[in-house]
Amino acid sequence: METRKYAEERLGDVFLRPFQGHDGKFYFVQSNDPWALDPQENASVLDRPLYRSQRMLYPVLAGGAGLFNPETIIWAMLIVNLIAVGVGTWAVAAIAGHMGGSPWWGLVFALNPGFITEMRIGGAGIVAAACAFWGLVFLLRSRLFLLVLMLALAVLAREAMLIMAAGTAFWLWRRGERRESALAPGVPVAAVVGWALYLRMRIGWETGVSQVQDLGLPFLGFIRAFESWMSDPLDLAMGLVLMLLLLLFTRRVVMSDQLVGWACVGFVLLAFLFTEQVWLNYFDIARAVAPAITAYILLLFLDRPRAKEPEYERTGVRP
Repeated sequence: METRKYAEERLGDVFLRPFQGHDGKFYFVQSNDPWALDPQENASVLDRPLYRSQRMLYPVLAGGAGLFNPETIIWAMLIVNLIAVGVGTWAVAAIAGHMGGSPWWGLVFALNPGFITEMRIGGAGIVAAACAFWGLVFLLRSRLFLLVLMLALAVLAREAMLIMAAGTAFWLWRRGERRESALAPGVPVAAVVGWALYLRMRIGWETGVSQVQDLGLPFLGFIRAFESWMSDPLDLAMGLVLMLLLLLFTRRVVMSDQLVGWACVGFVLLAFLFTEQVWLNYFDIARAVAPAITAYILLLFLDRPRAKEPEYERTGVRP
């Protein structure tokens, strides 16, 4: 195995986990060269070099911007994610407070099963979500510059966070804030495109392998995964529960005007496009839509339907 050989050359003997750890081993490689300065030595070990390298923020942080040695990176990967859990929890607590809830609701970030899985496998989803939720906080505080900055960082950690940028833009557009609704997705898109072009100059345009393997025709991945779930009751139960949760979340968002709901509802559409390999195991699909899980819990418990306004208060005419 190329990644094992790569790790042993830098760390000595390594012990591989039997099932998980897939993302973490690649982020270790990226963290040793987060700027893709030596792709022949590092990026060539990745299974999908352009796809993996697009998610650059976590490796930059864990690699100390390229300054850390391999032994330090191993610890930094864990520490960065632990800090990100705290930062994300703080952001969700602020959002909950804006919705009239207790700051303790911030724990729905830390206890999200998707983010717990990200921690276990050394993924970048926690860093990405923490940045995105802080972007929402800054929008609620009318800090436009910090909003677009945090969304740009979020998409550089995980490009799927463009969904939250688009959802935020739609929420702003509905409120008539046209300039802000253009900036919210515009800057993150520019960041993703700029980094993608840089990578292609460093790594090349062709790598001999398909870079996008997680998206396909609508519902096809779910249907194929369902057939496999029939032999695994846990995956079957979790898959069906998660699909029901996403549908209930969509209904809740449509009935609400809360920013956190509209920002995350796009993950439902993305879930319908995921291939079998994402839907097959509950921990994979849970981390893929983790922001939507957190948003749904906030809406479910903190977003109360507004009482119908009396006719005479609305029209000024008493019955």
